[in-house]
Amino acid sequence: MLYSVFLFRKGFRQDSLVSYILMLVALFFHTGCMALRGFSLRHCPVNNLFEATVFITWTIVAFYLVLGLMSKWRFLGAFASPVIFMMGVFALMPALDPPHGPQPQFSNSLASIHASLILLGFGAFGMGAAASLMYLTQEHDLKFRKLRAVLSVLPPIQRLERISSGLVTAGFVLLTAGLSLYPLLLRERHEEHFKMDPILIWSFVVWMSYLGLLLLRWRGQGGRNFAWGAVASFLFIILTYWGVILLSPVHKS
Repeated sequence: MLYSVFLFRKGFRQDSLVSYILMLVALFFHTGCMALRGFSLRHCPVNNLFEATVFITWTIVAFYLVLGLMSKWRFLGAFASPVIFMMGVFALMPALDPPHGPQPQFSNSLASIHASLILLGFGAFGMGAAASLMYLTQEHDLKFRKLRAVLSVLPPIQRLERISSGLVTAGFVLLTAGLSLYPLLLRERHEEHFKMDPILIWSFVVWMSYLGLLLLRWRGQGGRNFAWGAVASFLFIILTYWGVILLSPVHKS
C-alpha cells in the first residue's frame, strides 16, 4: 500500500514489478494462514466475519496476480492495495473472530460452497472497482493532465472499461450461483425453503445494483457512469456487509 503512493506520485510512467512481487509474497503468507485455519477446522475457513474478510481479500489479490501477468495490468495493485490493507486491518478486530469450539461440527459442504461462491463474487467486484478507478484516473488525466496521460503506461480507457465490465460480469455470475443455493441451505438447516432475513434483502439490493450496471453497459451507456457505479457498489458492500451479517438470525444459527 505504501509503495502504491510512490506509483501515484510518479504518474505510472513505467511498469513496476515491485508491487506485483510484494503482493505475490503477501499472498504466500495469506494462503498459508487460510490453509492452517482450514485444516484446524477441517472445513473451508468462512465461518465468521474474520474469515469472510480474509477470504475476500485473498480473492482480490488472486485476481490481481492473474491479471498482473500482463504488465499493463500491474498497476491495478496500486488501486487495490489500499482497500485490501484497510480490510485486513478491519479483520483483526477481536470481536470478528470469536473462539471456535474444539471440534466444530458441519453437516456437509453446502454452506461452504454457498459462502465461497458469494465471497469469490465479492472479490471479482473488488477488482472491477480497482479497474474502474484506473479508468477514472486515465479519464481525468486525459481531460486535465494531457502530458501525464501521454507518459503514463496505464492501459487505454477502452481496455479498462472492458476488463472492468468483465470482472463485474464474473462477480455477478458467482454471486447469482451462490445465492441460488440459499433455499437449499435453508431447507437443510431450518426445513423451509424461504425465510425473510436482513441478509436476503441486502443480497437482493446488491444483486439488483450490479444487474443495473450490467444492463447499463450492455446498452452502450457504460464509461464514466459504469466506473463510478462499480466503485460505489463495492464500497456499499464492504461498508454494510459486516453489519448485515451480524443482524442476520439465519447466519447466527
